[in-house]
Amino acid sequence: MDNLLVFFVSLLLFSSVYAKYDCPLDSICGNNRFDIRFPFGLEGLQKLQHCTYPGFNVKCNNQGRVVLNLPGAGDFYVRNIDYLTQEIQLYDPPNCLPKRLIDFQLPPSSTFKAVFYRNYTFLTCSTNLITSHFSVIDCMSNSTISTLATSSMTLASSMKSLYNCSVNSTMPLPVSWTPQFEVVFSTDLNNDLVLTWDEPNCQDCEPRRDLCGFKNATTGEIQCFDVPGTANTKGIKIFQIVALSLVIPALTCSMAMTCYICYEQSRDSRRAAAALQNTTTGGAAVAPQPETTNGLDDLTIESYTKVVLGESRRVPGPNHGTCPICLAEYHPKEIVRCIPECEHCFHAECIDEWLKINGTCPVCRNTPSLVHVDSS
Repeated sequence: MDNLLVFFVSLLLFSSVYAKYDCPLDSICGNNRFDIRFPFGLEGLQKLQHCTYPGFNVKCNNQGRVVLNLPGAGDFYVRNIDYLTQEIQLYDPPNCLPKRLIDFQLPPSSTFKAVFYRNYTFLTCSTNLITSHFSVIDCMSNSTISTLATSSMTLASSMKSLYNCSVNSTMPLPVSWTPQFEVVFSTDLNNDLVLTWDEPNCQDCEPRRDLCGFKNATTGEIQCFDVPGTANTKGIKIFQIVALSLVIPALTCSMAMTCYICYEQSRDSRRAAAALQNTTTGGAAVAPQPETTNGLDDLTIESYTKVVLGESRRVPGPNHGTCPICLAEYHPKEIVRCIPECEHCFHAECIDEWLKINGTCPVCRNTPSLVHVDSS
C-alpha cells in the first residue's frame, strides 16, 4: 500500500510540473466567495506584479475584506467581481454609502466608471414632521434632523413649501439602475455601488473559460490563454487516465482490506474489555453514556445580532441578497441573524435551526470564540 501511495503522489507531482502557469488562476482573501485574478491582483505579491493590470490593485485587510482604493474617492470594500460583464460591486465600510456619494468624484483618468448617473436632490427636514411619512437616510439622520434624497425636482420644491425643508445640494450620483418611473424618496442609495471598466477588455476570454493576461506586459497588449493542462497536455492527460484507472482500484482494495483488519482488531479489543469489566463488576451491566451534541443552546443563539431588513433589503457585512441556507431572496421586514466575527447573515429561522445542531457558520465553518460568546 505504501508503494501505491508513493506512485500516486509521484503522478500528481509529475502532472503539476506540466500544468505550471506563470500567473495564479485566482487568489483568495478571507471568506469571500469570489476569486481575485487578472486584471485584478493582490498587493504585496511583488513577483506577480506583471499579472496585475495598472490601476487594478486590491488589498486584503486584517478582517479578511478585499479593499479597493479609488483615487479621489477613498477605500471601498469589494462584495463581488463579475469578470464576464466587467463590473465590480462595492460597499462602504461604515455602511453609509449616500454620505460618500455626495463627495464622490472619479477623475477622467480613472480606470473605473459608473454604469449610470442620475441627478438627486438632498434635503434636510425636521424629524418630527416627516419621519412617519417618508423614507429617510438613516445614517445621515438623527432625532432632530432627517436627510432625504429624491430625483424629482417637483417633489423637492413641494417639500420646501409644505414641510419647511432645506435643500442641501443637487448633484449627479452614480447608480446601477435606470428607474422606469419617478420615485418618491430613494432608500436605494445605500445599496452597493456598481462600477465597470472598459480596459482591459477580457470579455472574449470569459465565455470560453479561457484565461486573460498580458501578451506583452511592456506594451500592455492583452490576449486569451488556454487554461494550463487543457490544450497542450493531451499526452499527460492520457497518461493520467491510464495510471489512475490502475491506481484507484488497487488503492481502494488496499484501503478496504486495512479497514477490515482494523475493524476486526477493534472488535476483539472491545470484547476483551467487556469481559474484563464484567469480571470486575460481577457481571453488572454498565449504563450507556448519553451522546453529546455540537449545537448551541438557545441563550447563546439569541445573543447573536438580529436585524430587521428595510425597504432596500440591505444586509450588513459581506453578504449577498439571498440566504445561503434556503437560497431564498431577502424581503423587507424580514429578520436576519448575523454570526459574530465572520458577520455572515441568514434568515433568523434558518440559522437558528442550524445552530441547534451545529455550532459553526454554514458559509465559512468558523466557530465564534468562547470569549465573544461569554461577553454576549
